[in-house]
Amino acid sequence: MHPFSILTLAIFVAGYITARWDLVTRLYELALFAIDHGVLTRTLKGFAILSLFFFLFILPLGRVAAKESNLVGSGPMSKATGCRELIRSSTPDQRPTVSRHGSSCVVEAPSNALQNGIMVTPNGLLRIFWPSDAPRRKEGGTIVGWKNSDLDIFVVSILKGVEVSVISLLEYSTSNFQKPRRVHNALQVGTLFRNAPHPLGQLLHLCGHSAVQILGSVNLSPSDEFSDPNWVFAFTDPASSFPSFYSSRYATSAVQVILFDRPSPTQMQYMSLAPISLALGDKVSGGDGALFGSEIDEESQKERTRKAKLIDKVGLHTVIRHPPTPKELLLPTIINQINCSAEIAQLMVKNAPLLGTREKRSLSVGERVVESATTLWEYLFTIVWHFVTVWLCPSLTRGFLVGLVCHRVIAEVILRILEWRLRPDSMALKDISATAQQVDIRLQQFCYWPIQYLTLRKRKDEWESVTDRHPEYIRFYNSLWLVANDVIIGIAVGFYIIENAEWVAFQINTILSDWTIEGLRDMIVWLTDGPAGLKLNNELAVFLGALFIWVIDYWKGRSFPASTLTAADPWSDCVGNLQEYLPHVIYFIGVSSFAGASMPISLFSDLISVLTVHIYCFYTASARIFHWQLTIIVSLFHLFRGKKHNILRNRIDSCDYDLDQLLLGTILFTLLSFLLPTVIVFYLTFTSARMAIIFLKAALDTLLACLNHFPLFALMLRIKDSRRLPGKPTLLCRWGLS
Repeated sequence: MHPFSILTLAIFVAGYITARWDLVTRLYELALFAIDHGVLTRTLKGFAILSLFFFLFILPLGRVAAKESNLVGSGPMSKATGCRELIRSSTPDQRPTVSRHGSSCVVEAPSNALQNGIMVTPNGLLRIFWPSDAPRRKEGGTIVGWKNSDLDIFVVSILKGVEVSVISLLEYSTSNFQKPRRVHNALQVGTLFRNAPHPLGQLLHLCGHSAVQILGSVNLSPSDEFSDPNWVFAFTDPASSFPSFYSSRYATSAVQVILFDRPSPTQMQYMSLAPISLALGDKVSGGDGALFGSEIDEESQKERTRKAKLIDKVGLHTVIRHPPTPKELLLPTIINQINCSAEIAQLMVKNAPLLGTREKRSLSVGERVVESATTLWEYLFTIVWHFVTVWLCPSLTRGFLVGLVCHRVIAEVILRILEWRLRPDSMALKDISATAQQVDIRLQQFCYWPIQYLTLRKRKDEWESVTDRHPEYIRFYNSLWLVANDVIIGIAVGFYIIENAEWVAFQINTILSDWTIEGLRDMIVWLTDGPAGLKLNNELAVFLGALFIWVIDYWKGRSFPASTLTAADPWSDCVGNLQEYLPHVIYFIGVSSFAGASMPISLFSDLISVLTVHIYCFYTASARIFHWQLTIIVSLFHLFRGKKHNILRNRIDSCDYDLDQLLLGTILFTLLSFLLPTVIVFYLTFTSARMAIIFLKAALDTLLACLNHFPLFALMLRIKDSRRLPGKPTLLCRWGLS
């Protein structure tokens, strides 16, 4: 800094201190006070404690997290238990050794590997998908699976005791290994797939291949003279879950082993690239092609489609857009192969003994006696089964189908009534009443259950690895659980309401009278008499107050003498008439609880709407008055500026007004401006009352949504077996390089 600048800054600081000497003196006294009372000492102690805590805990945890983030990575691949890279060479002295340190697999390269350039210039990355439940014994065997590409190998199963190498056959001619011709023929003819419950082509089509291939051998020494260069030779270790690999073709390639856990098809486990949807999809069409669901659902679906298209368009404007690689394009196929590998491997392992020689012998005497007894029991069982299947079951099935058809016809009629609209732009009954909406939801579920059940029955005609109907299974049982829980809770609530109908009716009557009638009446009286010191227009406030109070008294039915009420005024005592029948209404709500807890909640929501209809009328009237007055004030404000609103072009244009127009506009603007606070006060009062009712109904609607759509069965599956609810798979890599 220039010396002159320093001098200027010093003069400025000195002048500022002189001008603010009182402030400097107070700061000095405050510092002395802090020193005398130990504030500075406590501050230093706190800083020392925090520094010690940071150096002892925060800093080591940050180092550990940084180290782990360098060792562990994740990516959108199959759910794996581990992954490592091995560098293989064609000569034994160039092969790296593998060691394990904790949960990491470390590859130790030989000293001449770097010199020969093997690790610096690898010939591609070979991915081998290896099942985590593969046998680790030292026994030899055959690797079968698929080759998705030159650098992608998927292992389905390891057939122990079946050899594929000719040179090994010569060395172990007296062993139990079979000729490779038998293995190849068994895969081509289908010997390994005998007694399959369904056609194998369905699984092979999902896996993207027409047949299972021989990929190599396990725990057998390779020979360049006789073995196929495309074969992969694996060497397992009982103490490690990671096998070692060698292949003459991929001698200079990096090998990435991906261990995956097989999903169990019997337990309906599977993997998926996207989470499943538990919403009630595939709306069922009615007899004339109409769909169940309102126009609101169609509009929401159109809105979601529009947003999806907009997101796709935004994705096209990215700065860097990489096309999907071949390995990324193989992800859906690999996921299907993982899902189908368990059933295919189980079938092949079961039929593997058929490749050996089988001795034929005649049955013994004991076996013949057992066979005769079994045949007698089977004959008796056949007679009983014939009676059940030919006579009993068809009769019960026909009766059930007749009842189901009658139920469907009645449900269709009720649904038509609930969805009927007076005009195309008007609201249906289910859009107005919560009870009608609840009945509509239950009828839709009852009509959809038979179709869901028939869809689930088709699972028996397919392999368990076909996962297309698993979401339908979860949706079906989730809705059954929700209805069952709704009925159980409703029975408990119904017994309580029926036993205490009089007390519940008294409490509801008291609350409604105190809050919606007497409390609202007292609030209106308070507004007409200068509320909170506000300067309102007394004449307008008294007029509006008298009007609203007259409606309240008319709704209450107690301000008029009985002699003035005529037969033409059946609603002059609305609440009074309802009080007489309220216990019967509460009893009916309790009886409806046996159809589920959602029914009394929806009925109570409609009851609140009926008993507070006067508040809705007050809110509508005050909102209309406020809107009209505010619109007129805005128009008169444009008149002062010499402008007007052009409704044809929807803009503000200039306009020349006469003196009479300006004078009249000034008078009206002044009057409406002074009357606006009074209207705002009444509008805010009734808006607050209406919002309180809306909040109460929103709470009831939330409770109904939980009873109707809460994913209870899905959460139970998540706790019991999370693999039945797959999300996006994750790759966990554990590797190290010394």
